[in-house]
Amino acid sequence: MSRPSVIETAGLTKRFGSFVAVDDMSFNVGRGEIFGFLGPNGAGKSTTIRMLCGLLAPTSGWARVNGIDVEMDPDGVKSAIGYMSQRFSLYEDLTVEENIGFYGGIYGLEGETLRERKRWVLEMAGLEGKERSLARTLSGGWKQRLALGCAILHQPPILFLDEPTGGVDPVSRRNFWDLIYDLSAGGITVFVTTHYLDEAEHCHRLGLIYGGKLIALGNPAELKQKLDRYQLFEVTTSNAVEAMELMRKEQWVVETSIFGSAFHVSTVAARGASAKVGSFLSQQGIEVQKIASIIPSLEDVFIHLIAEEDRKILR
Repeated sequence: MSRPSVIETAGLTKRFGSFVAVDDMSFNVGRGEIFGFLGPNGAGKSTTIRMLCGLLAPTSGWARVNGIDVEMDPDGVKSAIGYMSQRFSLYEDLTVEENIGFYGGIYGLEGETLRERKRWVLEMAGLEGKERSLARTLSGGWKQRLALGCAILHQPPILFLDEPTGGVDPVSRRNFWDLIYDLSAGGITVFVTTHYLDEAEHCHRLGLIYGGKLIALGNPAELKQKLDRYQLFEVTTSNAVEAMELMRKEQWVVETSIFGSAFHVSTVAARGASAKVGSFLSQQGIEVQKIASIIPSLEDVFIHLIAEEDRKILR
């Protein structure tokens, strides 16, 4: 079932002098959707978010957030969204309660409304009894949940999360995503950037940005289908780096990439591809310990898509 769009962009572009940070980007995000926005450092993720949050005017193209034009009414956009960054946007020298009160004041909350939202944040963040603790004394997971609570005190329909789980432990990351699912189920749209591809698996849809361009858009299953025409193997050898360098020169090899102590290699689909990989490496004097056919991960997909873009540039 399609969702009504609450974030819309068409030809969204941002230039800084001769440098194009965001290049002709068009996409929609539906109400209640968890939309993952991924890309390497410098790809244009933060610039895009700054435009969508009304903090930076586009050079050309347009964007609407909750029906509000980001260039014509940036203040209207800011009132309709919540924003949380990796730094958690907390005041370290204020207490838990003071942080909540400060953000409540910014959002114009007062009286019983503010008291009710304070109670909700404390319960959601598991910080009941720690109201007078300074923010700097909290663990990463508690800071994270407090920052989330402060970002949505005013109950915005759209939430932007910019690398929100960096620097926290795996249990806190999982608990935080449980909160994101709850928000989405309640109709809040979540636009999230992350470097953790296991988190990206749990987004409803993903956009991959590279060199300022949106190079892929779809749900995780749809993106993985881009590798259906290849066979993918995980190979463990006596020298993974040398093996990769040798294999990537072969015409029947599509890509190679390091994965821990092993490496992944994608080949043009054909019978006997596994034996071909093993035979080739053995002929090069490299001991092969294991070759296993694997299902593509999002990391495999993104490496492939980025490599394709690089090949286009070199042509």
